[in-house]
Amino acid sequence: MPPLPRPGILKISPYVGGEAHISGRNRVLRLASNENPLGPSPKAVEAYQALAQELHRYPDGGAEALRKAIARNEDLPAAQIVCGAGSDELISLLVRAYAGPGEEVLYSQYGFLMYPLAALSCGARPVFAPERDLRADCEALLARVTDDTRLLFLANPNNPTGSFLSAAELQALHKRLPERVLMVIDAAYAEYAGAEDYGDGAALVAESDNVVMLRTFSKIHGLAALRLGWAYCPPKVADVLHRVRGPFNVSAAAQAAGCAAIADQNHVAHSRRVNAESKAHLAQGLAAFGLTVYPSEGNFLLVRFADTAGASAAGAALKDAGILVRQAASYGLSDCLRITVGRTEDSEEVLAALARHLSAQEGSK
Repeated sequence: MPPLPRPGILKISPYVGGEAHISGRNRVLRLASNENPLGPSPKAVEAYQALAQELHRYPDGGAEALRKAIARNEDLPAAQIVCGAGSDELISLLVRAYAGPGEEVLYSQYGFLMYPLAALSCGARPVFAPERDLRADCEALLARVTDDTRLLFLANPNNPTGSFLSAAELQALHKRLPERVLMVIDAAYAEYAGAEDYGDGAALVAESDNVVMLRTFSKIHGLAALRLGWAYCPPKVADVLHRVRGPFNVSAAAQAAGCAAIADQNHVAHSRRVNAESKAHLAQGLAAFGLTVYPSEGNFLLVRFADTAGASAAGAALKDAGILVRQAASYGLSDCLRITVGRTEDSEEVLAALARHLSAQEGSK
């Protein structure tokens, strides 16, 4: 009998990211993976390139300089920050550390796909709570908490819906959550959120023993290729993560680029402005086509078509025009496309391609 993997692993359908290439095309407009269209800070690129002659050296295992840089920028204690190879690694480490066979990992219905995948990889049981109007439903989440629940993951803002829970709602949810359940607030898109009542979860971490906030350098900082994320944790949770993570889990290049990126707040502010302006323009144009465009606090828009066939056809038409967007079927939203917000000229290109497609469809009726 051949070796058998742990229970749950063969139930995993491997995560498939957004498309990045189109055969036969040199120029592709990539709007499928929520990447920053402006790229990283030039200072981060310079810091990355400066390490070219140091590739034979091991990185700082504790990411000390990076954790201090994050702490300065976010006004947080460096000792409670843990860095990882993207927030994906930190999600996996948290599940590995706090859940196992016979235990449950809870998440919202349209939450990030990595939550159930991480649960299955550890033999835990993923459990989702239904959403209301594409928004996390606190009552539904609480109703699904059992004696076996070990973690609750909430993406805030959420991908792919763009919706969020206010700081007050997060606090109220946490207050009713059993202390043994670790509440993980995944704030990957926090820098884009502009709502006055938004909260990234940092305040809850400061006053609780069972809340973790996750952040990433992949989005507004434009460092997706380097795989860099961080967690702000209660001291005991930070200690646990340091025990289970790899000794050199963050590369030297990622650490150097991360330090430079988070220090360049001018680039962050510029990225935020470009996103806000282009998102408003794109949303207005899509709505003018009669499509349902959901409000988003991220750098993407979820767009609903009349049916699954309409969404698939629109996605295919955009691809034929050299534009890649994300089909949302893997999230259970088969009649939707998720479109990353690019620059204003990118939004114009999307709108022009969709206009041609919808006009051709109307003419064929």
